[in-house]
Amino acid sequence: MSRRNIAKKRNIYPDPIYNSKLINMLTVRILKSGKKGLAQKIIYRSLDIIKNKTQKDPLETLEKAVRNTTPLVEVKARRIGGSTYQVPMEVRAYRGTNLALRWIIKFAIQRSGTNMAIKLANEIIDASNESGNAIRKREETHRMAEANKAFAHYRY
Repeated sequence: MSRRNIAKKRNIYPDPIYNSKLINMLTVRILKSGKKGLAQKIIYRSLDIIKNKTQKDPLETLEKAVRNTTPLVEVKARRIGGSTYQVPMEVRAYRGTNLALRWIIKFAIQRSGTNMAIKLANEIIDASNESGNAIRKREETHRMAEANKAFAHYRY
């Protein structure tokens, strides 16, 4: 990482069909080997599956899922005087959204089955209903921060 200057934040353009930046962020997380068209197909199929299963707006379901899985605090390792402490830190909004999307994708990939669109749809539905592995990961992160609250004064 460069010590000289801070990386500029890139503009995120909304996706062509739903006109949502969140879907474009999700596309980038699924992306493999630069195959953006395939990643978009997977997402649009999963959004169709969500619409058929829940009879609700899939974009709202996705936003609710991301809101439910976004962590408020996380722990960061901080080295002080030869020992490493897990210091709880507040999570900024953009990083929280990134973590939520990353967890949703990670646990969708780990689900059993062959079709990624179905697995992603099920993970999003579970996250919007406050169940599933992504929610468990958020709870675990919060528990870690709670357990290490004593080291909060080492915050930087």
